[in-house]
Amino acid sequence: MCYGKWMDKKIKKLNWLDYKLVKWSVVAFTLFIAKVWPTILYLDWYWYALAGIVFAIRPLYKMFTK
Repeated sequence: MCYGKWMDKKIKKLNWLDYKLVKWSVVAFTLFIAKVWPTILYLDWYWYALAGIVFAIRPLYKMFTK
């Protein structure tokens, strides 16, 4: 079994609360990284906006086309 199929099987066990908790853990870890490595916060705001848009393209495409 490849990693992708194994992960798909595991993800099906999660409910909406688990997804929310994963999102909040990512937020907390991101804040931790920003606190430990402050030079990452010196980028201009549009770099963060651009990264957010680029990372959202594939999930949004899949959500609205299937």
